[in-house]
Amino acid sequence: MNHPSKGIPGARNVHHVAYTVPDLDQAVGFFVDVIGAELLYRIGPVEDREGDWMNRKLDVHPRASTRIAMLRLGPVTNLELFEYASPDQRQALPRNSDWGGHHLAIHVEDVDAAVAYLRSIPGVKVLDEPETIIDGPIAGDRWVYFQTPWGMQMEVLHMPKGMPYEKDTDVRLFGPSDDWSRHG
Repeated sequence: MNHPSKGIPGARNVHHVAYTVPDLDQAVGFFVDVIGAELLYRIGPVEDREGDWMNRKLDVHPRASTRIAMLRLGPVTNLELFEYASPDQRQALPRNSDWGGHHLAIHVEDVDAAVAYLRSIPGVKVLDEPETIIDGPIAGDRWVYFQTPWGMQMEVLHMPKGMPYEKDTDVRLFGPSDDWSRHG
């Protein structure tokens, strides 16, 4: 098939990132109270008790049911959380090395201050100590992974301005634009 241009016609940006969580209330509370997100809305249950809508539209068991919350995380990131009940549900979280593995990375001004804060939150597990990358295209990046109380992988990182990769391209990673507390 011959396409005149690359990409989905009309695509502008990522609208949201979505995660399935074991307990929607716990996850919303964590993202609002610990991370600093804003809850926009909740919907659900979304289900089809007799047909196959859930399977056709979401590729889940026809009798699956879900509750959903949409949050805004900082000035430009929408985060959708799902809590499913399903007869064939697998309840093991993927590791980063597993197919479907994932993590959500949050840019912070001071990784060490973020780690001290995260270590004070019951149930949060910080994985080892922060590390600074010393060479390569992202030299200067300081980062560390952590896990939410239900085991979701996340990361805090700080990439200073003027990363080495910028010498080789005019394209830039999206970066922080404002303090989260000032978005509206």
